Amino acid sequence: MGHFTPAFRLLGRYNLLALSVRRLSRPSTRSAATMSPGNRSAPSIPVSAAEAVKEETHLIVGGLKIVDRWFQVPVDYSCPDGEKIRVFARSAINNKDNDGGVTGGKQPICVYLQGGPGFECSPPKSHPLTEFYLGKGYQMLYIDQRGTGLSSPIDADVWMKGCTVAEKVQRLKMLRADNIVRDCEAIRKTMLDDKEKEEERKWTVHGQSFGGFCAVTYLSFYPEGLKEVFTTGGMPPLVNNPDAVYDRTYRKLQERNAVYYRKYPQDVKAVRRIVAYLKRDPVVLPSGGTLTEGRFRDLGLAFGGHGGIDTIHRIVQRAVNDLDCYDGFTYKLKQMIESQQSFDVNPIYALLHEACYCQGEPSGWSAARRLPPSLQSSSDEDPILFTGEMIYPYMFTDYSELSKFHELADPLAYEKAWPALYDVDQLKRNEVPVFAANFIDDMYVAYDLSRETVATIQGARSFDTNVLHHNAVRAKTWAVMGELWKLRSGEVD
Repeated sequence: MGHFTPAFRLLGRYNLLALSVRRLSRPSTRSAATMSPGNRSAPSIPVSAAEAVKEETHLIVGGLKIVDRWFQVPVDYSCPDGEKIRVFARSAINNKDNDGGVTGGKQPICVYLQGGPGFECSPPKSHPLTEFYLGKGYQMLYIDQRGTGLSSPIDADVWMKGCTVAEKVQRLKMLRADNIVRDCEAIRKTMLDDKEKEEERKWTVHGQSFGGFCAVTYLSFYPEGLKEVFTTGGMPPLVNNPDAVYDRTYRKLQERNAVYYRKYPQDVKAVRRIVAYLKRDPVVLPSGGTLTEGRFRDLGLAFGGHGGIDTIHRIVQRAVNDLDCYDGFTYKLKQMIESQQSFDVNPIYALLHEACYCQGEPSGWSAARRLPPSLQSSSDEDPILFTGEMIYPYMFTDYSELSKFHELADPLAYEKAWPALYDVDQLKRNEVPVFAANFIDDMYVAYDLSRETVATIQGARSFDTNVLHHNAVRAKTWAVMGELWKLRSGEVD
């Protein structure tokens, strides 16, 4: 779900108050019960090994061997001989292990599934999980999910030229977790199926946010390829559409707005002044998009991560300073705002965000339909509230690159034929070790629904805390992973 600027260092020690480890044994009673029979038990599609296209190896200062790999896989796994796309994966291996083997190393592989949907992986050296897992004896494999990064990326100007809207919608439907997981399984077979021992043919998966959703899809349909699974802020709600999710995340969003204005009470008047200015004179941003009131309020997406509230305050402070000095916005401010909003460079995030919850039902612009009155308007006395990780129709006008996908937004929002993403019956008889970090105050992933999913997955164990936020795997890596490793080792208190 949310995507944040990396935080590379964990400073000091954190007092994890209200930190608890829970093994939830009761099956889900709300979410799983609402699943239609067709979604409760869906057959998996057979997956063949991916075709290795090319490989490049280089060394990075700091003791890392990098192996870049490109694979060719079917667009549609139900038509394995049909059109193909590329999927890119990057291995990060301790430089001392330079055996030249097909996996680039002898250590067990941990696959990192990126948050999103629609984001590529960052370079291994920039992700603190690399250091953590390498220190535990693993090698890392960072896969750019199909349609992102170097994996046949989606771009308005070069993607599917000359195709109809219906054809583009069908292609976008192939970019969800079900096919992301099939890509992973195809790559696993290419890299590991020649191993002698069964355990060596399996790998570990770590899913952050949306990557955790993918990991649970993996558990549902291809558990035979998995040795163990870790999720951080990524236990998906087992629902058929996003309505129940937004009802909960809107409440968390309002709580985070309250925290913001308590910390920076002067920003109540400042934000009201900025919004009044934008209503009179919307600002053209460097990319060509328009900074409207709605787009300005979109900045609240950052509230869900460590440091996000302070980041938005600095933008508000600079905006008011610009208005004081010039009665207008400087280029620097416009650039700062654009740097916080990645919809233009990651269009899948907007196009498929609501669809990543859909199983046999349309989203119907869920976030817009479930918008609480307090976020729709405010009196002269009330603070203007920011929005969060929600997608609204106006975004396909206000964002310059996203506007090029405008004709696809409605067909995707009202599409009904979404395949199942989870097999609840399989999850109930799961045998793969699963360790989840759930954040009680998560603004993006509904905590109570995450707990229900943990309870549904047989044998899953969770670490739950109210002092860490959604991006803790980057911002406070050792605080999160240290607790998950205690679960893995069987430590209890």
